[in-house]
Formats: sequence, C-alpha cells, structure tokens
Amino acid sequence: MSILSSMILGLVQGVSEFLPISSSGHLSLFQHFFNLATSDGSLFFDVLLHLGTLIAIFVYYWKDIVKLVKSLIHLIQCLFSKKERQKVKRLAPAERMVLMIIVATLPLFVILPIKDLVEGLYGNTIFVGCALLATGVILFLSDRMARGKKGPKSATLLDALLVGVGQAVAVVPGLSRSGTTISAGMLRGFSRRFAVRFSFLMSIPAVLGANILTIGDAVQQGIDTSMLPAYIVGTIVAAVSGYFAIRLVNLLANKGKFGNFAYYCWGIGAAAVVASLIFR
Repeated sequence: MSILSSMILGLVQGVSEFLPISSSGHLSLFQHFFNLATSDGSLFFDVLLHLGTLIAIFVYYWKDIVKLVKSLIHLIQCLFSKKERQKVKRLAPAERMVLMIIVATLPLFVILPIKDLVEGLYGNTIFVGCALLATGVILFLSDRMARGKKGPKSATLLDALLVGVGQAVAVVPGLSRSGTTISAGMLRGFSRRFAVRFSFLMSIPAVLGANILTIGDAVQQGIDTSMLPAYIVGTIVAAVSGYFAIRLVNLLANKGKFGNFAYYCWGIGAAAVVASLIFR
C-alpha cells in the first residue's frame, strides 16, 4: 500500500464515518473498484482508520466526554455505596446521558452472533449499492420530520434504546451509522443538535468494542512494519478529515439540510449497482 492509497482511504474513512454516507460502504466500493485494498495488514489498517475517527470525536467533544467519564465514575460509586446513593435525589443531565449511551449500546450485542455474516456482505457491491440507496431514503425523510425539542433532560431510556436499534441495524455495509442514528433521534423528538451529539457520543463504545474484537484477528493476520509510514499517514488523515466532517454535520443538521446527502447516496448507490452488474 502506497502513502497515496493510505491517504485516500484515510480521507474516505474520516469523511464518510461522520457524514451520513456510510464509511463501510465507501471503503468497500473503493477497495473493490479501485483496488486500494492491501493483502497484508489490511485488517490492522482498518483498526487504525477507526482509531483515527475516534480521535476526531474525542477532540471535538472533549468537554462532553470528560463530564461523561466523571458521571460514569459517580454512578459506579452510587452502585456500590449506599451513602452515595442517598445523596442523589435526581440524576444530572450528564449522568442521564451515560445511562442513555449504555442502553443504546445494548442492541449491538444482538449482532455479535451474526458478525461473520455481516462482514461477508462487504464484498457484495450490489448489496452495498442497494444499502446506500436505502440510506438516501432515510436521509430524505429526516429533513421532513418535525423539529423536536428533547435534550438530555427530557429524552428517555426508551428513546435511547430505539436509537441504539438503529445503530445495530446500520452495521451492515452501505447503511450510514450516523445517518440512521441521527434520523432515529429526530424521529423520537430529539432536537437536531442533540440528535447529532448523541449519535457521535454513543458511537464511542461501539467503535471501541469493534476494535477490541478485531485487534486480535488483525495481529494474527500479521502486521507489515514496512507499511508503518502509510499506517500513520492514513490514521492522521482520518482524524483530521473526521474532525471537520463532524463540524459540517452539526452545521447542516441544525440548518435542516441534512437530507441533501440523500441525492449523493442515491447517485453513488445506483452507480455501484450498475458497475457491479457490468463488471462482475
């Protein structure tokens, strides 16, 4: 893998991870049609690309994440200390967010038994193209939903669970995780700003968990140390492009232009299906 290839894949990962256009679908199509995959260490590189996007979330939402970590520690203390429990009369917004993120993560465990089946879909570019078309429909409808007002003080655990179901469904390549979860949040009455914020914060345990499950296989597959410069460049590009993609999503969602990405998804999805039928 060349430095240029790693930069392209890092850019694709960083931009498409947060823009509602499916990072998994784009990586699948780029690797298939442009032969940007690498036979050695590709799984490890995939882990690093996701690490790059995780860094982008931590940088952008650093203050929120610090509050969430402190709240998580406090909730654990309350769980094991009766004295601490008695002090708590009502959960703070950050503590409610922690519980919501935990609940939203639970549906992902249902996917674990069919993990290999889902991963097998990455090579099916016709399926990926159809999933991108479906993503376009979701995004198109999202802008036509009524503006909600729910935030961390009023959103419920049921809301979080249903958004988490959307995240679990979106593990299939071609369905946008951010697009599905943000749209699900809007459907449950979240304000547009909170829907984006919750979507990205709830992705942290999901990405961490996926990387933990994958890292063992990546090491077993083998790591080509000669590609270390390409690994580093790809990770940095994913992190930087991911940060600016988060800013763009917040801006567009707040202005009610989130659905504009639907036309792109329809175009790339249709092109993927046609190209797959022609060149298979």
